[in-house]
Amino acid sequence: MSTTLQASLLDLIRRTSSDLPTDIREAMERGRAVEMKDSRALMALDTIDCNIATAAAESAPICQDTGMIKFYVHYPIGYDTLTFEDTARAAVAEATAIGYLRQNSVDSLTGKNTGNNLGPGTPQFHFQAWRKDFIDIRLMLKGGGCENVGAQYSLPFELKELGKKAGRDIEGVKLVVLDAVWKAQGKGCAPGYIGVCIGSDRAHGLEMAKEQLLRTVSDTNPDAQLNALEAEITRICNGLGIGPMGFGGNTSLLGCKITSQNRLPASFFVSVSYACWAHRRRGITLDPTTDEITGWLYEEATQKLALH
Repeated sequence: MSTTLQASLLDLIRRTSSDLPTDIREAMERGRAVEMKDSRALMALDTIDCNIATAAAESAPICQDTGMIKFYVHYPIGYDTLTFEDTARAAVAEATAIGYLRQNSVDSLTGKNTGNNLGPGTPQFHFQAWRKDFIDIRLMLKGGGCENVGAQYSLPFELKELGKKAGRDIEGVKLVVLDAVWKAQGKGCAPGYIGVCIGSDRAHGLEMAKEQLLRTVSDTNPDAQLNALEAEITRICNGLGIGPMGFGGNTSLLGCKITSQNRLPASFFVSVSYACWAHRRRGITLDPTTDEITGWLYEEATQKLALH
C-alpha cells in the first residue's frame, strides 16, 4: 500500500467529516436570511451554524452519525483499483481510531459493531475508468437518519392523503417527490438536499439518485425540462412550512437535483435520495504516479464538477 495515498485519503476523510463544503454553507446562510427573527426556525439554523463552525475549527465530526462511507472514484485506464481499496480501508480504520469517524459499521445479523468502520459493504466503492490522466475521488458520508427517509415510487401511484394519482409524466414525478419531502418532515434533519432519478430499475435508480447529491447547489441541469423541475420542486418545498428540523419556517430544502435514465416499458420508478443539512461530500484530484493531492473539489460554491 502507498503511504502517500493513505495520507491523502485520511485528509479527505477528515475534511469531509468535519468541514461542510462551501455551497452547502452558503445555502444554509441564505436560509438564515429568510427566517423570521426570534423564530424556532432561525434558532435551529443559528445552532447548526455554531455546530458547523466548531466542527471545522476542531476537525471534529459534524454529526454523531458519521454516515455510510461512499467513495466515487474515476481513474485512468490501467490504474490499480484493488490497491486503492486496500489503502482506503486502512485510511478508514485510521480515521476511526483518531476520531474523524465514529464507529458506525454494525453486523446486520449479530448487531456487533466492528469498531473500525470495516466490514461487508463498508466502506462502499464506485469505480469508473476514464480517458483522463488523473484520479478524481469524491467521498460522501451519508447519515442513517436522512437515509431512512429516502423513497422509491412505482408510477402510477395513489397518493391517498391528497386524493390524487401520480401518473407516468412530469407532473406525476413532481407529486411523488413532494410527497417524499413532506413525509420526511424533521426526521431527515431538514433543511434537506435531494437527489432524484426518473426511470431505470429499482437498484440503479436509487444509486443514480444518490449520485445526484454529488452535484453542487448552484449546478444547473443541462436538460431544460429537468432544470425547470428542479427549481420548481425546491420552490414548492420551501413553501410547505416544514422548516429547519421540522420546526416550521421557510427553509425546508436546500436544493433538488434530478437525472433521467431509460427504463423498461413495464416500469416507471422515481427514486428519491434525501440528504440532511450536514451534507458531507468533498473531493480531491490525485496524481496517479505519486498519489499526491493535486487539487480539492467543492472549494467554491460555483465550481463546475462533472459527474463523469
